[in-house]
Amino acid sequence: MAAVTAAGAPSAAADAAAARLAPDALPPGRRLDAALRRLVDRMSLAEKVGQLFVSRAYGHSATDPDPADAAKNQELFGVRTAAELVSRYHLGGIIYFAWAHNTRSPHQIAALSAGLQEAALAAGPGIPLLLSTDQEHGVVARIGKPATLFPGAMALGAQHNATGSAAGARRAARIAGAELAAMGVRQDYAPVADVNVNPANPVIGVRSFGADPGAVAELVAAQVRGYQRAGVAATAKHFPGHGDTETDSHVGLPVMRHTRAVWEELDEPPFRAAVEAGVDAVMTAHIVFPALDPSGDPATLSRPIVTGILRERLGFRGVVVTDALDMAGVRQKYGDERVPVLALKAGCDQLLNPPDLGLAYRSVLAAVETGELTRERIDESVLRILELKARLGLFGGAGAPSGKVDAVVGVPEHLAAADEIAGATTTLLANPAGLLPLDASAGPRLLVTGTDPVSPSGTTGPPTAVLAEELTALGCRATALPPARAVAAAPGHAAVVVCTYNVPEGDDPQRTLVADLLATGVPVIAVALRNPYDSARLPVCAAEVATYSWADAEMRAAARVLTGALRPAGRLPVPVPGRYPLGHGLTY
Repeated sequence: MAAVTAAGAPSAAADAAAARLAPDALPPGRRLDAALRRLVDRMSLAEKVGQLFVSRAYGHSATDPDPADAAKNQELFGVRTAAELVSRYHLGGIIYFAWAHNTRSPHQIAALSAGLQEAALAAGPGIPLLLSTDQEHGVVARIGKPATLFPGAMALGAQHNATGSAAGARRAARIAGAELAAMGVRQDYAPVADVNVNPANPVIGVRSFGADPGAVAELVAAQVRGYQRAGVAATAKHFPGHGDTETDSHVGLPVMRHTRAVWEELDEPPFRAAVEAGVDAVMTAHIVFPALDPSGDPATLSRPIVTGILRERLGFRGVVVTDALDMAGVRQKYGDERVPVLALKAGCDQLLNPPDLGLAYRSVLAAVETGELTRERIDESVLRILELKARLGLFGGAGAPSGKVDAVVGVPEHLAAADEIAGATTTLLANPAGLLPLDASAGPRLLVTGTDPVSPSGTTGPPTAVLAEELTALGCRATALPPARAVAAAPGHAAVVVCTYNVPEGDDPQRTLVADLLATGVPVIAVALRNPYDSARLPVCAAEVATYSWADAEMRAAARVLTGALRPAGRLPVPVPGRYPLGHGLTY
């Protein structure tokens, strides 16, 4: 199969690469391995080192970015375009971000992917890129509408607790993977395999499937299979487990205090399940875990953790990718020139998004030249990366988008699947007086207010406005108002729906708002938009609901649950301390 250019014409460089590794020319097993080794042997050291790096690049186009993005690329990388960046550093991959203007629309993403692949195939040995992104769904989604947006991990955990089945999680991953592949994105940094047992965790929370390691393991394995069935490399993260930390590794260096025995019981099972499911990649965490490595090095730089535990204990033979190297958690102990070298010495393969790509690239080259890193060590990682690219069919041209964006991305059956799955995740936590379901046929006047967090890519507007619109569409007369106006406007309404977001312990404006609304005598329905722990930090309300995210599918599901158009089915995948046990959930 000939690889294609962005314009659809055969590329001589791509055909040369495909000829070396075309599936019909290579029987499986040892002969494929031998062909890949021959390719590695033909590569220069500079080309090999480039394959280890996955970098950001600014712009919606590989060759014609907006002026501001071209200027940003010039400032950071010394080149104007993403295509030039790929060529200069012989990159192994590019990671897409919305803030880098890579993900404006499905057709634009597909064109960007095609342009980047053409640049890679035209350079050096003609090795295709592995294009990636963080598309966890829920609160982390780099690609938004009109692509399909599914409930996130904790919402899927709520569905699993109710049904005992991981089918919804597997289905969501398979559809999400198919849409990514149609846009040329062939590695997803998902699923999250962390077991969230700390309500104060500032960075994982609802990105985790829950607090039960057995359930998390089952859901992780299901999503690994779903993504990879769709031809997208799944990436279990954040090894060896980030679920019981109180520091965000983006801004600090967390410390995990679990004993080795607790780690084996709580944190290990989801990663073991991912490995047993054949996960293509595992992402390391920038956390210190003294029970696993007393050196004080973050796990990303720890040979006892990456090689000793992940490789040797769990038997993982795939690609190990670092979490982003521009995060504070990995930069505190060592300088930016040392981090990529130490990550490779620990056993990592892909070096993700270093803050200074040129410095990191030169540092690895220098470490090889001085003997700190052997050429054999570099070859090991390059070979793993090339093996993954070969399994994904990238050498045969499968890295280029299929031209089926309109037939795959955001199609009605996928959107319907997202609504169906979301409808099984909404969790009714409390309804002591039987206020719910609201009688929408009577056209009750409802006031919707509360916190409107920064919207993820899957929303059409602020969640309070979206929820009010959905309630109105179901027969209610719902109005959204900001908190400053809500208390005075509450009297005369049948109920007030208050959306909360990560309510902290102690005094907080959200807690004050709920108390002031309760004082009006109007029934208050609290809807936790993210962490279900909010209910323990608020006064008791007439009803409490958890949605785990605030994308449109979750808001539609919440409106249907509030009005009885849908029976609540979700069950808490985490306990809410002092209020609700694991598995709690009511229905009508």
